[in-house]
Amino acid sequence: MQALKKIGFYTAFILPAIWVFSFYQGGWFHFMPVLFVFVLLPLFDQLIGIDKENVKPALVQQRSAEFYYRFVTYVWVYVQIIFLCWAAYAIATQPPVHLYEWIGFIISTGLVTGGIGITVAHELGHKQSGLERFYSKVLLMSVCYMHFYIEHNRGHHVTVATPEDPATARQNENFYAFWFRSVFGGYTHAWALETESLKRKGHSVISLHNKMIVFTLLPLVFCAFLLISLRLITGLWQNEVIVFFFSQSIVAFTLLELVNYIEHYGIVRREVAPGKYERVNPLHSWNASHMLSNFFLFQLQRHSDHHAYAHKRYQVLNHYDESPQLPFGYPTMILLAMFPPIWFALMNPRLEGWKKTNLYTSAVA
Repeated sequence: MQALKKIGFYTAFILPAIWVFSFYQGGWFHFMPVLFVFVLLPLFDQLIGIDKENVKPALVQQRSAEFYYRFVTYVWVYVQIIFLCWAAYAIATQPPVHLYEWIGFIISTGLVTGGIGITVAHELGHKQSGLERFYSKVLLMSVCYMHFYIEHNRGHHVTVATPEDPATARQNENFYAFWFRSVFGGYTHAWALETESLKRKGHSVISLHNKMIVFTLLPLVFCAFLLISLRLITGLWQNEVIVFFFSQSIVAFTLLELVNYIEHYGIVRREVAPGKYERVNPLHSWNASHMLSNFFLFQLQRHSDHHAYAHKRYQVLNHYDESPQLPFGYPTMILLAMFPPIWFALMNPRLEGWKKTNLYTSAVA
């Protein structure tokens, strides 16, 4: 079983392969990655079922140190950058003819760069290794969401499951309202965190010491690199590449925000003193241990353990029966989250059950 699981994490590379194949078929094939992620993957996710097996405590340190698991994530970084450069080249040399093809092209690209790419960036951004953190920033640069590196690690992990966290969805808050609050609130909060850090260190806010300035500019530089490179190759300015780059970025970080919405919907920690909350534990995130989708998402769905122990590597994250459980894996839950009445009907009873189990009274109006 362990050998199968090791190989299983390479399933993520199926998605860009499907996308490249479908592009050269043209027409409605542009939506093949969408069909794969939101129809075939959920179907097989349910058929294969849930994996509750945890790494034995005596083996956790050894498994965490295995280079194999880091290597998979390193390879993804290079695959994503090459893939994105290929997609820009494809736009420049064989642009889609019809509007529906453009839509399929952009959504399918965002599924690769956001659905998996930001997941890998999230994993790498939590590690102490300078190389892993650099790779995390590279991936986030490719989807115009570099502030996530600051906000997620220094903001979200501190304030998660409290009213102060823009990335924690309130009960009865639909995804579309959450998207605006999380996207703009997260960016604003990242600025506040960086400003505070700079003042402590005695640096000016308006300087290259300010990561938020650098993080805001780097995606623009990367887009300019793509544009100039294609000008040199084709002899033409391919303005479609600009539209493509920023559009796929919006799709990518919208997928991230859908995942944020799913992971923390309605859960709030007890306030033990004014402005102070109980310590984060595995009860404070929605969990899903569906085997197949966890392969694709590097065990991100074992989110309860991740928030309790943020520096644990993906291959040793635990399943907890006592954590609040999602009825389906993320691909299915993402679809449901886009239809608020269905989402509320499915999740509100589960949320109320979680509150009763934990003898909890919501602090949120």
